[in-house]
Order: sequence, then C-alpha cells, then structure tokens
Amino acid sequence: MLPQGRTGLSFARMNVPRIPAVRIAVWLWAAALCARGALAADAPTALTVRGERLFLPVELNGHRVEALLDSAAEASLIDTQFAHELGLTVSGQSSIKGSGGEAQAQFAHLEVRAASVTLGDVTAVVVDLGDISRRLVHAPVRFVLGRDLFDAARLRIDIGRGTLEVLDRGVPVAGTELPLSDHAGVEAIPVSLEGIPASAEFDLGNGSGVMIGRAFASAHGFLEPARVVGTQKGGGIGGEIERTVVRLHELTVAGVTFRDLEGHVDPQGNAQELNVGVQVLRAFVIVTDFPQHRIWLAPRASAGAATPARP
Repeated sequence: MLPQGRTGLSFARMNVPRIPAVRIAVWLWAAALCARGALAADAPTALTVRGERLFLPVELNGHRVEALLDSAAEASLIDTQFAHELGLTVSGQSSIKGSGGEAQAQFAHLEVRAASVTLGDVTAVVVDLGDISRRLVHAPVRFVLGRDLFDAARLRIDIGRGTLEVLDRGVPVAGTELPLSDHAGVEAIPVSLEGIPASAEFDLGNGSGVMIGRAFASAHGFLEPARVVGTQKGGGIGGEIERTVVRLHELTVAGVTFRDLEGHVDPQGNAQELNVGVQVLRAFVIVTDFPQHRIWLAPRASAGAATPARP
C-alpha cells in the first residue's frame, strides 16, 4: 500500500440532473454583469491551502462558512445536517454517482456569495459529507463550492500565494491559452502524456494527484506490470475505493513538463482520459473563463514565483 495521505477527493463523476438552459442562463447573466462592470476586480479572496485541497470563505444565505473549492463538481454540495441547521427547505430524492460510487441526495435552494460574486438561486445537492470529512479532509466539510462560481465569472487563482480574485474581461491575461471542452459536465484541457495527446479534466477538487481512466491506461500500456507501483485507497462521494497506482514518466501541460508522477487509475467506465488536480495545477497562476470555454496557465516561474515542484 502507498501512503494514506494521498487520498482522492473528486466529484467529477457526480451525475446530477441539470437543465442545459439553466447553465446557458447563468452564462448570459454573468456576461451581462461583466459588461456592466458588476463583476469588476475586487480585493483577492484568501485561499486556504491544506495539503492538496483548497478552501475559501463563502456566505450561504448570509451565514459565513468555509467551503471546499471543486471546479469539477457540476453542482455545489451542502452537508445534510448543516442544511437543516440553516433551515433550508430540502426536497426531492435522487441517486448521485460520485468518484467513490453512488449516494442518496436531495436538493435545496440558497444564495451563495463567494469572492466578489453573489450567485442567485443556487440549487445545491444535499448529501452527507461526513464520510469525506473524516476519511479524506480530516476536518468538517459543510459546503463544496462547485462550478457555479466558475460559470459566473472570470477567475484568477494563485494557489502558491493563496489567492482567488474576479477579473474584468478587459484586463490582459498572461499565460498559455487553452480551450476548454466539456466532458459529462466537467471542463477538460488538452495535455500530452508521454507524447500521447490526451484530454485532462481540470479538477481543483482532486487532491490525489494525476488520475488516469482505466480504458485509456489499458489502451496505451500504462497498466503493464512494470508500471504498477502499488494501490491507493481513495474515492469521494459514494465511499472508499481502491485504485491501482502506476508510474507516469512525463506529463506536459501548457508547455510545462512534469516528470516521474504517479497515476491513480480510475476504474469507472465513464472516466475521462486524464484528470489533473492541485498537485499539477499549483505550478501555474490560473485564469479560468468557463463561459467563454478558455483557460490560461502561466508557469509560476514566469510570474515571479517558485518553479514547479516537479519540473
């Protein structure tokens, strides 16, 4: 077994019923606000970086709470007990699929404020977050802020300095521009794994390192015995699972090459080719623009910060 500290937390596999028109409306709303300057740059919000996970202060119906940030969560999540403490009206019943399996959930509406953005009527998934709090984060997780924030504004995220801020679209952006493509509600970027072009989910909720889909790994020889270095327990919503861990020699993202990485094999049938999380993304200053399907990655060395941990 590999060290227990590198467990995964990704909600990228969460299948929550959504109406496409809702997301389109959010994009149009965000574009209108940006045009009026309502989402103009404000003072940066402090990101708390603990291990490979990101937390930021948010307000839920006026109540201040720390949220786990997860760009790959198609919907934001609120802990069942905390939803009742806030007096939210909880309704519906659905089975959702997380990175560890299936879980039962309900839904609630609330207003969320994060950074300088006030999100309107957010439909949050109400689910028991006690398991991931104890098993993965080792601290209470009461709210997971998903792509609702990313869909509403252009964001600049500097993990190294611990800041997140809203950017006006008139502000010049540094870094390599990459297109975003949608995979089951999760945005993905183009990368290269040992010379093989691949699509990698952009997942700030992934604290377990590089994930590699089993089908992709099998097709390209990454499951050969010489590659396997052990197994690792992980899995987020839905419970704990065990993943095979393989050696990856080289991964290139936005012109930066990372060497000697561990790849955690995702056994789920709908897994994307790759998934990159905080371990890789902290090497960049990140600007996201989900509504315009673009992302910019500037190596921290060129931004006057530390060089990537795995150059």
